[in-house]
Amino acid sequence: MQQRNILAAVITSIVLLTATGCAVTRGQESVGAYVDDSAITTAVKARFVENQMVDAAAISVETMKGTVMLSGFAKGPTERSTAEALAWKVSGVKAVKNEIALRP
Repeated sequence: MQQRNILAAVITSIVLLTATGCAVTRGQESVGAYVDDSAITTAVKARFVENQMVDAAAISVETMKGTVMLSGFAKGPTERSTAEALAWKVSGVKAVKNEIALRP
């Protein structure tokens, strides 16, 4: 009987621990929204790598609920605006916050 109680306690513990792991803790996003944001970020970065006018290593991309935030440094205003234009062309982008600073 005691083994049965221990087994029940172990099973209950496992269920409680794994059931709470299903939630995404990044803000209030669902798992699907998080995956969509990751895909958008990857697509924007890929466009930066393909484009010779944008230094992909100097610009960071983060996405939250379809809003893309660009940060980092650009060599000039043309690179800054090109990066923003490329981000807008990615499917699923709802807004772009361009926080890219110009190098002096």
